[in-house]
Amino acid sequence: MDLAPRVAANLATVTARVAAAAARSGRTSSDIRLVAVSKTFGVDHVEAAVSAGLRELGENKVQEAARKRAATVGRGIAWHFIGHLQSNKARAAAETFDWIHSVDSVALLRRLDRVATDLHRSLNVLVQVDLAGESTKHGASEAEVRRVVAAAVSCESIALRGLMVLPPWSKDPEQARPFFRRLRELRDEFATTTGQDLRLDHLSMGMSHDLEVAIEEGATIIRVGTAVFGPRPRPVASPGGRSRVF
Repeated sequence: MDLAPRVAANLATVTARVAAAAARSGRTSSDIRLVAVSKTFGVDHVEAAVSAGLRELGENKVQEAARKRAATVGRGIAWHFIGHLQSNKARAAAETFDWIHSVDSVALLRRLDRVATDLHRSLNVLVQVDLAGESTKHGASEAEVRRVVAAAVSCESIALRGLMVLPPWSKDPEQARPFFRRLRELRDEFATTTGQDLRLDHLSMGMSHDLEVAIEEGATIIRVGTAVFGPRPRPVASPGGRSRVF
């Protein structure tokens, strides 16, 4: 099957999975934003996804996303950064992306706010939370998350929209459920204590293999790669040596 029909068929399957999981949890598929993770795939895959109706794409490298964004300018795509962001890449990320999912410190939040203000851009950000304490992964501790949330109230060009988590890898999607549930509880706690200052309306959690569990636990953004695009051109290893399947 050619690329475009294959991506469209994969998208239809993912959409059906989302709808079924949403129905089980008393929600509708319109409550969930699907971010197609196009990292390592070429512009042809991005074009196929856009032709199939996708308008939200995720990347974990700034330069790769910049090339794809330039090739698809004017197509109405919202670009999501889902990788670890170093402070020295903050300006380039603010220029390229509309959403940053991986803020993990007050320092990075303030750096993004400064560069976004300089660029006259508004950015939606999520705090990446480290709920498992894994040394091979990035993310803020719950204590640091509280500091980031408090600092976000005074940001000029940053809108803090919620939280993101990468649970420990397991072939069994149910192993991720406690982490998804805890993220929702943490978000709900902040939503009740910050009042109208912050919206905190999003939970970015769930990938190709565990999106159903994430949706059942309240995900509003799922990050799906292989289920939409198929096998990646080459393995993408996590810092711990295991491939991450988006």
